[in-house]
Amino acid sequence: MGVLDIYGFEIFEDNSFEQFIINYCNEKLQQIFIELTLKEEQEEYIREDIEWTHIDYFNNAIICDLIENNTNGILAMLDEECLRPGTVTDETFLEKLNQICATHQHFESRMSKCSRFLNDTSLPHSCFRIQHYAGKVLYQVEGFVDKNNDLLYRDLSQAMWKAGHALIKSLFPEGNPAKINLKRPPTAGSQFKASVATLMKNLQTKNPNYIRCIKPNDKKAAHIFNEALVCHQIRYLGLLENVRVRRAGYAFRQAYEPCLERYKMLCKQTWPHWKGPARAGVEVLFNELEIPMEEYSFGRSKIFIRNPRTLFKLEDLRKQRLEDLATLIQKIYRGWKCRTHFLLMRKSQIVIAAWYRRYAQQKRYQQIKSSALVIQSYIRGWKARTILRELKHQKRCEEAATTIAAYWHGTQARRELSRLKEEARNKHAIAVIWAYWLGSKARRELKHLKEEARRKHAVAVIWAYWLGLKVRREYRKFFRANAGKKIYEFTIQRIVQKYFLEMKNKMPSLSPIDKNWPSRPYLFLDSTHKELKRIFHLWRCKKYRDQFTDQQKLIYEEKLEASELFKDKKALYPSSVGQPFQGAYLEINKNPKYKKLKDAIEEKIIIAEVVNKINRANGKSTSRIFLLTNNNLLLADQKSGQIKSEVPLVDVTKVSMSSQNDGFFAIHLREGSEAASKGDFLFSSDHLIEMATKLYRTTLSQTKQKLNIEISDEFLVQFRQDKVCVKFIQGNQKNGSVPTCKRKNNRLLEVAVP
Repeated sequence: MGVLDIYGFEIFEDNSFEQFIINYCNEKLQQIFIELTLKEEQEEYIREDIEWTHIDYFNNAIICDLIENNTNGILAMLDEECLRPGTVTDETFLEKLNQICATHQHFESRMSKCSRFLNDTSLPHSCFRIQHYAGKVLYQVEGFVDKNNDLLYRDLSQAMWKAGHALIKSLFPEGNPAKINLKRPPTAGSQFKASVATLMKNLQTKNPNYIRCIKPNDKKAAHIFNEALVCHQIRYLGLLENVRVRRAGYAFRQAYEPCLERYKMLCKQTWPHWKGPARAGVEVLFNELEIPMEEYSFGRSKIFIRNPRTLFKLEDLRKQRLEDLATLIQKIYRGWKCRTHFLLMRKSQIVIAAWYRRYAQQKRYQQIKSSALVIQSYIRGWKARTILRELKHQKRCEEAATTIAAYWHGTQARRELSRLKEEARNKHAIAVIWAYWLGSKARRELKHLKEEARRKHAVAVIWAYWLGLKVRREYRKFFRANAGKKIYEFTIQRIVQKYFLEMKNKMPSLSPIDKNWPSRPYLFLDSTHKELKRIFHLWRCKKYRDQFTDQQKLIYEEKLEASELFKDKKALYPSSVGQPFQGAYLEINKNPKYKKLKDAIEEKIIIAEVVNKINRANGKSTSRIFLLTNNNLLLADQKSGQIKSEVPLVDVTKVSMSSQNDGFFAIHLREGSEAASKGDFLFSSDHLIEMATKLYRTTLSQTKQKLNIEISDEFLVQFRQDKVCVKFIQGNQKNGSVPTCKRKNNRLLEVAVP
């Protein structure tokens, strides 16, 4: 949607070239208003075969032709005068107008034929009058030629086209050397005429709506209504003709298809589907609703409704019908929902009843089966007991004779056994006597053998003692010579052995930071004790290092590098020892906000952190994304992710910071480099130790040169062409423990550290 603010007619005491072209533009806008409202409205009625009484209205096309005609128009004659060789003045231009436009009914001057009173003092000699649709306007011809001839020559356009600013260059495309045009530049009137033509062409392709503003008085005051002024505005704006056309015409029109689609639910014959032509459906609909014939008319493709009340009535009926249809839909839906719920409940009841009947039959069957088993068991038990009793009685009868025979055979066997025992007892007595005799004989023989063996063993023992005595006598002379040395070595060996066994049970933990160590038991083991402590510490350090991954080794190497750079130099260092170096604090790869920034950087990102960049002018801070890659240092905007600065690492010469507990640091750039055009950078960060360490290591690996780290409470920073001293002082802060930066003068930037 576009909004066009129209100039409005300008009628002053002295009207010149500017008022002329402005009123010309208003004539063209009034012409398109007439064509798009009054003319098009009446043409539509004729096109649709609607009975219509034509309403006359003033068409200002004759006034537009007077101004813009290519041969006899005022603008064409003005351009012709400007381009004509010889002496050209405003008077010659007026004479030419009097010659060509003298017969035009809307042009007046002292020499024109339409001026009915040549002696009228209200029409001076150097003026001409045009009767616009808004009224007559008197134009002073003085300055018309000069203002129309206000040209922008080719050399000026070419000079502006060569400007470095893109906007200025785009405003002067005619200065492009590749598009050199040897023609004379167009005049101001021609340019305005072409611009108005372009505007009219654009409006012809649109569907404009007009807002007419009526000025009630010339005093710009409230509650004052000038009737003559208002009537004059209504007359020259053409509102009377527009109102007459609207009152004589129809208030609403619509094609048959959308009209039938919108109101078909009001008639039973057209609802829900009409199978015939759309116009026939609309006729049936209006006849069913009993709308008077004088309230509407049928065109070729549209239905025309005269009174808005008829349209409001249709909308009210449609609204009521939609409520009825909504009620019907609700009723059908509720019926379907209840029926579905009933069928579901019925199906569920059938399933539950079937399962219950199955369960009841299964339970009854189990009871019957259990009862049958009990009865069967009782019957089988009774039958078995009966058979058992019969078998037992039969067995007792059969076993009675066997028992008697067994008793008889037992008596006989016992008698025979007693006889055999008696005989065996007699035989055993003889064997016992014989055995006692043999035993006594054997014992006497054994005693004799033992006595003989005892005599032989005594001889062997005496011989062994004799040999031992000889050996001891021989060994004694050697033992006395080396006894002290051997006893010393033996004692030392036992003491060392005991020392190592006790150390095995008293060994400290494998933590490299554990400084506990057992005390030495003997003074002569002092050097051994210390060497053993050193070897054990080296061994457990190696075991601890073997557990590290490559990433952990890199982190500890960076921590070691930070210790060498900042230990006992920077007060902020102790608080950073326990903090791991993460590097990527923003997670650019995961955050969709920085996708554009990630795509612009092809190298590996070592540090991604939000820092505060100190403004060179006032010492205030601005948030920036600080990115460190293998070859470059980049600064990007935190909100948009757009890269603001890119500095190669070879251009970084030094990093300066204070010795106090603050996060301010300055990055000094090599003089003469492209990155140093705006001067050095001054930042503030919560991870100063990590950022300085990683910058030092990255610069060393890329340039093979150590980056200078300057730690001082006063250092110089290059800001464009000036050198500014950054001074750190101790002070009480209003905002707590946050350091503040303030520009004191052109040469001093003071940082207050709590």
